[in-house]
Amino acid sequence: MKKLLVFALSLVCASSLMAAGFEDISIADLKKAIADKKVTVIDVNGASSYAAGHVPTAIDFATKGKELASVLPADKNALVVAYCGGPSCNAYQAAAKKAVALGYTNVKHLSAGISGWKSAGEQLEK
Repeated sequence: MKKLLVFALSLVCASSLMAAGFEDISIADLKKAIADKKVTVIDVNGASSYAAGHVPTAIDFATKGKELASVLPADKNALVVAYCGGPSCNAYQAAAKKAVALGYTNVKHLSAGISGWKSAGEQLEK
């Protein structure tokens, strides 16, 4: 009985974590998806940060968020990746949740964020 209770509690905790978050994507996997033109990237750092430099091909959520449906691909299974400042930033969830609300099923999070992208020595687009 004790094992069953622990298992049930584990399931509840796991489902709560998944409901609040999105699957992570690595910098390497995102770079490949960008190179293959198989991703829509959404920057949620704000217009001034976006202007200073962002992940290549990224959409500025601050200016395009209200019209997100018009800038996302027609294929609802297409990869959509949202990011913000770094691992402790949760602002990406606004864009990720909006994409899910629009029917997108393959929404991921670059948890490294723009700080991780820069730390990895990756190029920025301005």
